[in-house]
Amino acid sequence: MSLSQRIETDFVAAYKAKDDVRVAVLRMLKTAAKNKQVELRRPLADDELLDVLAKQVKQRQESIDQFSQAGRNDLADKERAELEVLRDYLPQALTAEETAKAVDQAVASLGATSLKDMGKVMQAVLGANKGRVDGKLVSELVKARLSS
Repeated sequence: MSLSQRIETDFVAAYKAKDDVRVAVLRMLKTAAKNKQVELRRPLADDELLDVLAKQVKQRQESIDQFSQAGRNDLADKERAELEVLRDYLPQALTAEETAKAVDQAVASLGATSLKDMGKVMQAVLGANKGRVDGKLVSELVKARLSS
């Protein structure tokens, strides 16, 4: 079953079960995917849908940070609940050790030696592990690896 089929099936099931949070999150995800599909003027492949999903996850994480800093824990909790629903559709994330290993492999394979090569390394790691790594962690690891 493709990711889009799984989302559609889960949306219908959540709607029938009256799971308001899941229905709202999946509706927003389907809308974002449809907007991307209209922009590209063709159906989305699963990896493109993963990009849309990752963008939605990132938006929720940023909102949680902003709401927490502003002392709006009620809104931060709502965003956390939505984030948990979205994470069900992401592939299994790499651990910090696996991410560090992927960064080391990318640095070695590209022959990166300075911070000027950071963009190439980031692109290689994020592209090879689409939806499975945290961009912020990868950025920190690449910067630390290329600075030393």
